[in-house]
Amino acid sequence: MGGSSFGTLFRITTFGESHGPAVGVVVDGCPAGLELDEVVVQRDLDRRRVGQSRMTSARNEPDAVRILSGVFEGRTTGTPIALMVENTNARSQDYDTIKDLYRPGHADYTWEAKFGLRDYRGGGRSSARETVGRVAAGGVARALLGTIGVRVFGYTTQLAHLHAKQLVEDEIERNPMRCADPEVAPQMVALVEQARRDLDSLGGVVEVRASNVPPGLGEPVFDKLDADIGKAMLSIPAVKGVEIGAGFDAAHHRGSQNNDPFERRADGTIGTATNHAGGILGGISTGEELIVRVAAKPPASIAQEQQTVNRMGESALITVKGRHDPTVLPRLVPVAEAMLLLVLADHWLRQRAARV
Repeated sequence: MGGSSFGTLFRITTFGESHGPAVGVVVDGCPAGLELDEVVVQRDLDRRRVGQSRMTSARNEPDAVRILSGVFEGRTTGTPIALMVENTNARSQDYDTIKDLYRPGHADYTWEAKFGLRDYRGGGRSSARETVGRVAAGGVARALLGTIGVRVFGYTTQLAHLHAKQLVEDEIERNPMRCADPEVAPQMVALVEQARRDLDSLGGVVEVRASNVPPGLGEPVFDKLDADIGKAMLSIPAVKGVEIGAGFDAAHHRGSQNNDPFERRADGTIGTATNHAGGILGGISTGEELIVRVAAKPPASIAQEQQTVNRMGESALITVKGRHDPTVLPRLVPVAEAMLLLVLADHWLRQRAARV
């Protein structure tokens, strides 16, 4: 049994349920001597937090993190780092009327099929509330990778049929959709508002980039960098697809179009003229920018009446009440960043032991 741990040398284990007393994570394998405090971790948690705008759930959680272990006088000690966030605004009574019904698009039925029971209050461990621990751990990984200059950022690149056409990095945190295109962002906001009025939800795509990644990260053959990135992203609730570099578009290319020509740069390093590979060849980082896209389905909790069955298999109608996101995209951005950071931190530590 397992499934709540991720990573090899930089390893995390998340804990807690949506409507339990707290959620959090234990980070094991972080080297000693790294400058770390709650402020560093809180920055990423604040970006994941609900209630920031009408694009997210109205659940009002401060998500204030506490470091319980592994840090002394502002530096990591090399021992497990325990990070905890209390749940302070759960409304479990919202789920009382549907506790015996399977919500369409949710993990209610499959969770019960596996374990024989389930926490019906918001989905328990299958809730996106679990990602608080991932983002907290990602904050530690961000601090660690910052010591070698690695930088990770993400943004919304597609909402339903709307596609961003520009990448203006300064625009990302200026709009509630975290869209990097100042012209498309208002259209996205308007589309989400319309979906909310329709008692519906919307899916889309988030892109995450990592720069200054050293070449050589990745462990062929089964722990390739892109394989671990794929697993990391697909473990996020609502994510249904992952692309790296050209991704599925590469299926339309010829080899002469898709290959990235190598070149020697002015500083003496080797690089590529293009980056269709998205920074990975043979499962190993090339030193070029990592480009990862994740496709998210529309949130399953909608206020429309839907067809379902109860635990006895009897036909029923269900209306999901409570506070829910009309789209996951703005909050998916920091979660996807965190998962890429965790993979890179793990593979950087593994690379340090790969050769003399």
